[in-house]
Amino acid sequence: MGVSLSRAAQWTTASSGTGKLELTPMNTSLLKEILCFVEQFSSQHPQEAEHVFKEPLQWSTTLVASDFKTDYDISDSDVRSHEKDSEGRPLLQLSPPTVYVRSFSQLSKFVHLADDKKLEELRACLEENRQPVVNILGPSFASLLEKEGANTDELSLIGEGEDEDQGRDSEVKVRLFLLLQNLDTQLLSKCLKEISEQVRLDPTAAKNEVELLRRFCSEGETRALKSVRYTSDYEFSNGCRAPPWRQVHGEMCYLVIEPCDTETLYVTCSTAGAFLNGGIKQDGEESGYEGTSIMYQDLVTLLNSRSPHFAENINKQDFAVQELPSTQKIQHVESVDAEEQGQPQRSCEQQEKNVHEKAGQQHTPNKAGGKKKYEPYTRWKNLGLVSPCGKAEEKNPSKSSGKERSGEMQKKKLGAKSKMKAEFSVSSLPGRLSSQKIRNPAGAVPADVFSESSSESEEEEEQPERRPESNTDLPSEYWQIQKLVKYLKGGDQTATVLTLCAMMDFNLMQETCQLAIRDVGGLEVLINLLDTDEVKCKIGSLKILRKISHNVQIRRTIVDMGGLRSIVKILDSPDKDLKALAAETIANVARFRRARRTVRQYGGIKKLVKLLECVPNLANLTANQVKDVEVARCGALALWSCSKSTKNKEAIRKAEGIPLLGCLLKSPHENMLIPVVGTLQECASEESYRIAIQKEGMIRDLVKNLSSDNDELQMHCASAIFKCAEDQQTRVLVHKYKGLQPLVSLLSKAGNKQLLAAATGAIWKCSISVENVAKLQEYKALDTLVGLLTDQPEEVLVNVVGALGEFAQIPANKATIRKCGGIKLLVNLLTGTNQALLVNVTKAVGACATDKDNMAIIDQLDGVRLVWSLLKNPSADVQSSAAWALCPCIENAKDAGEMVRSLVGGLELIVNLLKSANNEVLASICAAISKIAKDKENLAVLTDHGVVPLLAKLTNTTDDRLRRHLAEAISHCCMWGSNRASFGEAGAVASLVRYLKSKERPVHQSTAMALYQLSKDPNNCITMHGKGVVKPLIHFIGSEDEMLQEASAGCVRNIRLLALANTKARLFH
Repeated sequence: MGVSLSRAAQWTTASSGTGKLELTPMNTSLLKEILCFVEQFSSQHPQEAEHVFKEPLQWSTTLVASDFKTDYDISDSDVRSHEKDSEGRPLLQLSPPTVYVRSFSQLSKFVHLADDKKLEELRACLEENRQPVVNILGPSFASLLEKEGANTDELSLIGEGEDEDQGRDSEVKVRLFLLLQNLDTQLLSKCLKEISEQVRLDPTAAKNEVELLRRFCSEGETRALKSVRYTSDYEFSNGCRAPPWRQVHGEMCYLVIEPCDTETLYVTCSTAGAFLNGGIKQDGEESGYEGTSIMYQDLVTLLNSRSPHFAENINKQDFAVQELPSTQKIQHVESVDAEEQGQPQRSCEQQEKNVHEKAGQQHTPNKAGGKKKYEPYTRWKNLGLVSPCGKAEEKNPSKSSGKERSGEMQKKKLGAKSKMKAEFSVSSLPGRLSSQKIRNPAGAVPADVFSESSSESEEEEEQPERRPESNTDLPSEYWQIQKLVKYLKGGDQTATVLTLCAMMDFNLMQETCQLAIRDVGGLEVLINLLDTDEVKCKIGSLKILRKISHNVQIRRTIVDMGGLRSIVKILDSPDKDLKALAAETIANVARFRRARRTVRQYGGIKKLVKLLECVPNLANLTANQVKDVEVARCGALALWSCSKSTKNKEAIRKAEGIPLLGCLLKSPHENMLIPVVGTLQECASEESYRIAIQKEGMIRDLVKNLSSDNDELQMHCASAIFKCAEDQQTRVLVHKYKGLQPLVSLLSKAGNKQLLAAATGAIWKCSISVENVAKLQEYKALDTLVGLLTDQPEEVLVNVVGALGEFAQIPANKATIRKCGGIKLLVNLLTGTNQALLVNVTKAVGACATDKDNMAIIDQLDGVRLVWSLLKNPSADVQSSAAWALCPCIENAKDAGEMVRSLVGGLELIVNLLKSANNEVLASICAAISKIAKDKENLAVLTDHGVVPLLAKLTNTTDDRLRRHLAEAISHCCMWGSNRASFGEAGAVASLVRYLKSKERPVHQSTAMALYQLSKDPNNCITMHGKGVVKPLIHFIGSEDEMLQEASAGCVRNIRLLALANTKARLFH
């Protein structure tokens, strides 16, 4: 929080000198990271959380006394925490409107209390404590944090010469310092990641320009420069060499350039261009970052203005760079989309103008005609940076064949080029031309159109081009296609149609043919053909685009060129063949996030849903209806690709696509069913879709198609059931329509891992219902599932183990799992790292451990130690699942007390988890403590580790699940020493009395038992009586629950005995 706040955060300027954090996306991202760190600090680092700050963090808060709970002393509007430092000062104090916080423990509690105001409170805290590390650790540690690479030797010097207690405090300080330093690094890395997504210039381009300049540093009079070197040899993963805190300002690297005719130049290369700095000569210098010149577009422009010798020689020198033939490898470089990064788009004319200004065109006489001809600047021409379309524009129209080109189509085909933007960037190899990026200009789009959910799949990975090393390795098809594309560019309407037909004769699924079209500029022509009025040309173009868009790089290029806009527009065409081809092309292109977003942006979702309107299940279809069905199939394919986006799922629902998909689900044709079911299973992750699938009666059709002969269709149906069976009603319907047997039969297809994962997932979710487990067991599903615990991918194992955990809820199945050798296989899985798998494995082991024979095997295999070790897992889900599993293990172990004591540090770990902020973890730990505390020796150890105050602190909870197990733990912990009195002194008794108002009977039972044990201490009886415990307990004495009856009666008896003793004492004295 030190370096990142001072160097990365964006502050406003104020005359008073105390700026505020700007309301920018980067600041919001930083605040969320810091908030996450603070919220989790107490549970992850309990010892450091208790460390008292050097000076309190203080700021103006919007919280008031009523926002605080009962573990604070509240007096009118003032609030003080029960916890105090060594000088008796409260660790949290509220004197409205100012709050003072002296430890991370209290800070973590405070942000939890702030609820939906967390970010505003954190912002106020940081704005009023610009150097929080100084307050937390003191100035000596804060100065170290500002340093790069502060090591442990420097840290140890701070605590030298101190006594033992102070030494321990210094150790905590050092650990706390390292945690804050790690947070600082993470914040800077996050900033860099966001900045790198917004940069306008590429570090690779800067590196290429430096390498180019180094080639001009040869010996002799013709050299343009003496030397060019970086100030740092270290290169970060993003290609930059500047320190992280300078990268956030857009700086990429620093150069020392020695011209031949002027003094040495110290240059900064940034995302905005190049400029002279204050003189950074080597890495690590803190001064000199300020600019001392204007910003130049690039290094060559800067050197031209600063060194006349360089400017003169760079034009004279004949650089030996061969221009590559058009057929040689063209390296693809992905440029940043200006629309996505929020940068204003420039028109084509502006971009062309800038390119020509950079090039500085020369006038040379034309030998043939004596006329002057414009040619690009020599160095750019020699480096191969000439636009192919630029060359086309140089040609004289009068040199054509003299025949007039046909009509409107040809005008649009050529005219569209002038309306499109072209971007060029140098690839990592000098002399290579990067692929051309052409986009249609688009209007302003609302921000929410571009946002995607975090659940959406990530962008598909860029695949490196596999291209031949030389031109001789290229097949003949490559050259033939390139010739056809040239005819396509220059031919009339008839020639264009014939050329498209000729191109379709090639195997366009072959990568060489696909890239041949792209390399010679064919994609641009094919996309421009979509804007003509000629249906035949559109059909031919779409047929080619449909095939070549299977290539990852080509579909990205189609999106970059703005092709999706034209394709989506065709969905409104009256021609059904055109609509079908356009939808199928969208299905191929929309396989990455930006493409899916673009389809939605141009209204493509509504248009695709409209294509689904047909009658697919008639026996005899007319030719027109057959076309409608094909259009619907292609529309479903496109929706399937688009449905991977959460916002697109919502758009499909709003466009009333669910009933149409339900209608198509009744089709007898597999090629229609696969995309329909694929779309439904993608959307079934949303609750609204699961409800709709039930209401529309689709479960029957999904179950029916499980018996299909098509593995892909079976997989998607099983996957849809897997997601829908989260709901009880769906599980009932699957059982009703006899879908369990087909699911079990799919387990025999162990070779198809995707199908196996879907089937096991569906069985797992269906087995949540006990009646389904009984039915599944009739089909011998349990034996098959145990057999799948070996040699399977994790996605299958997660589902198999989840199903076994549900099966093990029935006593007879526990013995079956043991006889099949499942216990050992389950214990072996406890050593994995997949968190979802660990949650399910611990649940299954816990369910099996309720059988004493199973427990003996688990103990023999050291399973209890493995489960206990999972309490250290960072995942709260794994921690809680492991703690729940320990309960039956301890309860059914032969010598539970000795087994628990044999686990070194195990009890201390259990007690420390009572500081967790997760209620499920707390409930499971309390349940485990109630089992452990049945052994007197273990209870004594728990008491020594401070279990009593920690349990008492939790009693203010309103969570009934936690209340039940907490009260049970308290009742068992009362059995040792003075624990009963300690609970009373810690304020637990009054809170427990409130539990009797709960509506849950298990809470009443465990609370009555706890109160009975606590009532054996006279002071606790007085507290209970004062809180009105007698009336509810008398009511519970009439309960049908015997344990509740006895505990309530026992507690009332103890209170009555105390009252009688008090009466006798007054009579006799």
